[in-house]
Amino acid sequence: MGKSKSIGLLLFAFLAFTAAGVSGCKGGGTSASSSAPHALADEPNVTFRDLQGNNVPLASLKGKVVLVNFWATWCEPCRGEIPILINLQKEYSGKGFTLLGAAMDEEGAKVVQPYVQSTQFNVGGQPQTMNYPIVLGTDAITDKFGGLLGMPTSFLISRDGKIVKKYMGGINETQIKKDVESQL
Repeated sequence: MGKSKSIGLLLFAFLAFTAAGVSGCKGGGTSASSSAPHALADEPNVTFRDLQGNNVPLASLKGKVVLVNFWATWCEPCRGEIPILINLQKEYSGKGFTLLGAAMDEEGAKVVQPYVQSTQFNVGGQPQTMNYPIVLGTDAITDKFGGLLGMPTSFLISRDGKIVKKYMGGINETQIKKDVESQL
């Protein structure tokens, strides 16, 4: 094999490996990566709208540990992690934690509302609907979080409003529980 073919194969392998690390609906896969910001960043000053059109300022959740999860009804990796998110809300909501599901569907509430109300997920062998607050995300809001490379993307926010971790791609249940518990 020639030197240029070897370099080409190595470059292809490197690019494929790199793409797998940043996966999700726009990146094509289901593995996840997570990172802690170098310096803890303040949560952005954003206001979501819930499915009824009411304002939900992120700052109104200060005092709780919050996981903001950007997702969409059409995103397969997003749907795959919803049972984990249902379990997180069930297990930790009484301990000062809440999950905030920020739907990024372009059609907004008219698509998201029926999905949230009627779609059942297998959670421990039992069918369940989403049990955590759902709001509508926008590109302007995601820009204030630093933008998204794909979905799902989640941000763990401490009780005092600092972003402590960013998760790109489907979350790992063991890791997310460990991270949430470290903030409670």
